[in-house]
Amino acid sequence: MGDWIEAGKKAPDFTLTSDSGEKIKLSSLQGGPVVLYFYPKDDTPGCTKEACAFRDQKSAIKKSGATVLGVSPDDVESHVKFRDKYKLNFPLLADAGHKVADKYGAWREKNMYGKKSMGIQRSTFLIDPAGKVAKVWKRVKVDGHDEEVLTAIAGLEME
Repeated sequence: MGDWIEAGKKAPDFTLTSDSGEKIKLSSLQGGPVVLYFYPKDDTPGCTKEACAFRDQKSAIKKSGATVLGVSPDDVESHVKFRDKYKLNFPLLADAGHKVADKYGAWREKNMYGKKSMGIQRSTFLIDPAGKVAKVWKRVKVDGHDEEVLTAIAGLEME
C-alpha cells in the first residue's frame, strides 16, 4: 500500500486501457490540466453520482482545457456497460491490478462496519499542465466535488 502522492510532486506516469479499448498514457496529456479520479466500483450509487456530476460539467471542463479520467479496478467490459448506461463522456480506465491506484496511494485499507478490507479510497488528483500534482482530494465526498475541482482548475490558470 503506497503513500498518498502529495501536491507538488510529479504525477506518476502510467498507461491504462480505457473503455474505448485505447491505451491512455498520462504523460501524453501534458499541456493541459488532468483530473484523475479514483473510484471504487462501476455502477454503485456514489460512483455513479460522481461520474454523472463530471459528465454534466463537460462544457465547463472542456472550456478549462482539462481532461477527466476515471480510474477503478473494474475491467474494460464493466467500464463499457457503465459508460453506456449513463452516457459518460470521458475515459474510464481499467486498473485491474490496482497498480496505478497503489502509485497514487488510493489503494488503502478500508474499514466498513468493523470489517477491514483493501480497496480504492475515493480520491481525486488535479495534475497541472506540466505534469505535477497541483491538488489532492482524499476521501472525497461526492456532493459538490465537481464544483471544487472546477474551482481548483480555474485557480491553476491564475498561477
